[in-house]
Amino acid sequence: MKTFLLASIGLLAATSLAAAQAPVPDNLEKLSNFQSTGTTEFTFVEQSGAYADGIRETLKRIKLPAGFKIDLYAVVPDARHMAVGPQGIVTFVGTRKDKVWAVTDRNKDRVADEVKNFAPSLKFAIPNGPCFSKDGFLYIAEQNRVLVYPAAEFFYESPDVAAFNVVKQGELVPATEESYNHTARVCKIGPDGKLYISLGQPFNVAPAEKLDLYKEHGIGGMIRINTDGTGREVYTYGIRNSVGHDFHPETGELWFTDNQVDGMGDDIPPGEINRQTAAGQHFGHPWYGGGSVRTTEYAGQEVPVEVVMPAVETVAHAADLGMTFYTGRQFPEKYKNAIFSAQHGSWNRTEPVGARVMVTFVDSEGKATTEPFAEGWIDENGEYLGRPVDVAQLRDGSILVSDDLAGALYRISYEGN
Repeated sequence: MKTFLLASIGLLAATSLAAAQAPVPDNLEKLSNFQSTGTTEFTFVEQSGAYADGIRETLKRIKLPAGFKIDLYAVVPDARHMAVGPQGIVTFVGTRKDKVWAVTDRNKDRVADEVKNFAPSLKFAIPNGPCFSKDGFLYIAEQNRVLVYPAAEFFYESPDVAAFNVVKQGELVPATEESYNHTARVCKIGPDGKLYISLGQPFNVAPAEKLDLYKEHGIGGMIRINTDGTGREVYTYGIRNSVGHDFHPETGELWFTDNQVDGMGDDIPPGEINRQTAAGQHFGHPWYGGGSVRTTEYAGQEVPVEVVMPAVETVAHAADLGMTFYTGRQFPEKYKNAIFSAQHGSWNRTEPVGARVMVTFVDSEGKATTEPFAEGWIDENGEYLGRPVDVAQLRDGSILVSDDLAGALYRISYEGN
C-alpha cells in the first residue's frame, strides 16, 4: 500500500509525529547480508497541486543572467545536499532529519515524475551528505556514521537495498562530541579515489580545552579515508563549519566553503571560499572568525599555526553552503570550471542576506572572483521565500539547486540569448 504525502507543513508534521511514535528498526545487518526486512511501503511526495504552483510563482521573481531560466524540478521536503547518479537515473537528496529522498525523471522531460524515500527499512540520523563514486557506489554521511550502497541506482526501486558500513555508528566522531549543532556532514570522492568528509565543530568558537581532541579526530576540519573505511587521516584543519566542498577539475585541488563566527555584528566576519593546495593546511579557526577578523575569545593571542587565508571573502552571514565545479557543456564557455555555490542565509543578521546562488570564476593561477548568479529569494519585506542549500550538475549540463525552506529542487538551464 502506497502512502502519498502532500508537501504541506501540517501533513509533514503529522508524518514526523507518526515516525516518532513508531521508530523504524535498524535493519543494516540484514541488508548487509542481502536479507529481506519485510518492509513494503514507500512514502511518495505529491508533485502537483497548489503547493507546487506556489513554488513556481516564487520562481518568477528569480533573476538570472541573460539566456538562463529556472524551473521547479521536484518537490522534496527538507531538501539539502544532492548526489546525481552516474547513470543519470536518479538524484539522491539528503536532509537534516531522518529521510533520504530518491528523485526520478522517468520520461526525461527535465521535471521529476517521482519522489520517494530511499531505503525505508533503515533508520537515518541527519543523513545530510550523499555522494557518488564514478562507478556507481552511493555514500551517505550521517551525523555519526557513513554507509555505502552499491548499485544504488538499481536497488532504490525496492524498499530493501544493499547497504554496508564504511564508518560504523558512533565512530565518525567520539560519542562525547556527538552534537545537534553543525552536524550536517558533506562527502565527496577525491581525485585520489578517497572519501573526503567535513566535520563541523559544534561551537560558535571552539574552546581551548577541546582543540587537541578536535585536532586528533578532524573535528573542525576534514578527514579523508579509503572507501572501505580504512586509512583515516585528517586532511584539513581550522574549519569552523564547512558544508560544501569539491575538487578543481583540472588541478585536483580541494575547494570548500566555510560558515564563520556568529555574534560579531552584521558586517563581520566575512564568509569564506577556500582553496587547499596540500594536505594538512590550516584555515584559521578558532583564532580567526572569518578572513582576517580575529575572534573575541582568542583576541591578542599569538596564532600558533600557519594560516591559509580564504581565496574569496563573501558577505558576512550569507551562510555559504554547497558548491560544485561546473564541467558541463550546456552553459557558455565562461562558466567552464567555475564554482556554483549556494548561500543559505543566516539567522544572525538584522538585515537578511544570501538566499541566492553565486558563481565564482577561478583563473589559471587559482585567483578567484565571485558574483551573484541567481537571486530573488528574499522579498521586499526581508522575508525568505526560499533558502538554497546545494548545487549539483545533471548529465545534460543543467544544474539543480536544493532549497530546504521551500522543500524543492530547481533546475537552471541555458537556452541562449
